[in-house]
Amino acid sequence: MLSISTCGELDADSTAFYREVLAALGASGVPFLIGGAFALACYTRVERQTKDLDLFIRRSDCGRAGAALLQAGHEVVPVHPHWLAKVHRGEFFVDLIFASGNGLCEVDDDWFRHAADARLLGLAVKIVPVEESIWSKAFIMERERYDGADIAHLLQACAERIDWPRLLQRFGPHWRVLLSHLLLYGFVYPAERARVPGRVMQQLLDRLRDEQAAEPPGERVCQGTLLSREQYLSDVQQGYRDARLAPLGPMTAQEVARWTDAIRPAAP
Repeated sequence: MLSISTCGELDADSTAFYREVLAALGASGVPFLIGGAFALACYTRVERQTKDLDLFIRRSDCGRAGAALLQAGHEVVPVHPHWLAKVHRGEFFVDLIFASGNGLCEVDDDWFRHAADARLLGLAVKIVPVEESIWSKAFIMERERYDGADIAHLLQACAERIDWPRLLQRFGPHWRVLLSHLLLYGFVYPAERARVPGRVMQQLLDRLRDEQAAEPPGERVCQGTLLSREQYLSDVQQGYRDARLAPLGPMTAQEVARWTDAIRPAAP
């Protein structure tokens, strides 16, 4: 069983808040998984200061989870209905996550089927599987946040325990994103690059070779919007098709607009 007692020296107020949220969800019977900085610390022992707790739930359980937390006296705000709600107390908050900002990484039964056992704040919990941790983090490439180092640390800590066929399946047609992180892992840890199975690298490189030999798609699509909600908006405005939008992606035009409107203004 994995275990982490603190994450960047939690204070008494945040600890009490997190315990209350976990207790309310536990009593309601809503299944949840711990993710974010706490899960990263469990897998890698890399700890960092955090003022939030990421809980992953199924979309179908959002109503029950919200009702249980409201009954326990917590404020629940559906910040971005396509993937995220927040539970507040002062400067501390808990994220209730059921997909990803780009809409791709929907929480499904496999997240729970392959979850790892851990202890957090003295409680027995389940944490997001390492494969889903890598999958969901791999698409976070904003100017203000890039999760590549988290992925490198997860690979460095867990390479031998990863279910590589399942990880490849998770990425599906977006396998180039996985390949990019595996190449960077070999750059970051050159003496440990062989811990990524050769068959995995060869399979991805074969896909790359075959793709390079084939005719490129005729339609002008920008998949950069799956990596950053801001940095490729100019491409969409110049006529590229947004890969987040149905039928290419899972999001509606209204969801994309709301997610775009939430971008914070750049600092002067």
